[in-house]
Amino acid sequence: MIYLDYSANTPVDPAVLEAFCKAEQTYIGNPNSTHCAGRTACEEMARVTDHIAGLLGVEPAGIIYTSGASESNNLAIKGIAQASRSTGRHMISTVLEHASVGGTLTALQQQGWEVDLLDIQRDGTIDLEQLGDLLRKDTILVSVCAVDSELGTVQPIRQITEILKDFPNCRLHVDATQAIGKTELVMDGVDTMSIAPHKFYGLNGSGLLLKKSSVIIEPQIHGGSSTTLYRSGTPALALAVSIEKALQLTLTQQEERIRCVRQLNEYLKTALLHYPSVRINSPEGAVPHILNLSVQGLKGTVFQRVLSERGVCVSVKSACSAEGTPSKAVFAVSGDRKNALSSWRVSLSHLTTREELDEFLQVFDQCYKELVP
Repeated sequence: MIYLDYSANTPVDPAVLEAFCKAEQTYIGNPNSTHCAGRTACEEMARVTDHIAGLLGVEPAGIIYTSGASESNNLAIKGIAQASRSTGRHMISTVLEHASVGGTLTALQQQGWEVDLLDIQRDGTIDLEQLGDLLRKDTILVSVCAVDSELGTVQPIRQITEILKDFPNCRLHVDATQAIGKTELVMDGVDTMSIAPHKFYGLNGSGLLLKKSSVIIEPQIHGGSSTTLYRSGTPALALAVSIEKALQLTLTQQEERIRCVRQLNEYLKTALLHYPSVRINSPEGAVPHILNLSVQGLKGTVFQRVLSERGVCVSVKSACSAEGTPSKAVFAVSGDRKNALSSWRVSLSHLTTREELDEFLQVFDQCYKELVP
């Protein structure tokens, strides 16, 4: 098998799994319990939270443990909307967002909130001038992904925060699911941020929502003590330990890993562009981990299926998107619906080898010759 879908899920790092298992076996008490085993677990939970806060440059009180980015996005967007409903009911987002953001916004629309979607420019970034035009006194939220999962586009978060300085009642939520370990993480001016460890060699079923101390959100899960007022439930200490380890490894090795992936990306892109029907959709400036392409005249689902039959794993759109529809991201940058239907994504890792890419290119060549008229 050749796995080229690291933006959907990454294998857990052995050191992360080891840290999880060790914590699970060592700290048997409930961190909420007042006996000695509970106090020991509570102290370890506080240590882990402090360390994660230090790694990310945030306050420990602003760390909310969740089950993953989908819950984090729901908690941030619904929590901000409900806490700010007396201020306004207008929100701004983009077509590039993950389904957990888009679905949450749709649910809020049905409850009376108003949502505007920003245009996407040819380079995959949002239209900053349009953002300024759309902002109103009753705008309470802007939600933008740091890195688009289909194209790899890095959004101009710093410029967005500058624009929002003139709108003190508007919060900025950033879905950083695809950003950790792939690009610089912008925290200044961001009110809430979602993080998914399974995207950077952590464990599925764990997540983080980072929240500024000044930001008020309404909880979506009530009842029971936890590490925070904003998300009830027994603290999952071992999962927190696994997040700590995954973050530490990813951030300390980030530059080296990016350099490795960039070389792989250039090698693959150069080889693919020799095929006349291949079109690269990822814009310049995208993170090197994501390479979106189209084979003109062939639906992406067809090419993906044929590759999968031969042991190659790539994706069409994000893993959480509806099947049989064109990629919104690719359509936004190309304006070509057929091209958007033909698109699919290769996502790379520092674990990807040149030998794997050579084998993929051999399989791709066979499929191309069989399928392209």
